[in-house]
Amino acid sequence: MTILVFAVVFALGIVILFETDTMQAGMSAGDAQTEFVCTAFMELLTLGCVFLGLRLFKFEKIHAELVSKKHVALAKWGTLRLFMLLAPMVFNTYLYYIYMNTTFGYMAIIGLLCLPFVFPTMSRCQAEVEDDKQ
Repeated sequence: MTILVFAVVFALGIVILFETDTMQAGMSAGDAQTEFVCTAFMELLTLGCVFLGLRLFKFEKIHAELVSKKHVALAKWGTLRLFMLLAPMVFNTYLYYIYMNTTFGYMAIIGLLCLPFVFPTMSRCQAEVEDDKQ
């Protein structure tokens, strides 16, 4: 939960800094070649991380580890899953303001919209470490 809250607050901090003109938005907007490379890379990274992050606990090996080693596996794989969803969201938020390209903004919103599906509540954590075959 701490990781999720920290990343969302960090992304909101980036938004506040740029929207209040504390930092200059669009400072790299003229560099089309670098913007294209960043856009292509972040599109692939964001979509890949969203897919893997949402499906991570369904992989057989990971699910078996979650069932057998419960707390240790949940801490390890849950942290990885949150990092896979939150890191691209924060980077896309920053890149949106650097390039003022809405593609980055939309990808950050996609990351934000994925968070309710992995929100680490106690009931969700307990459900993810139970055996489905019973």
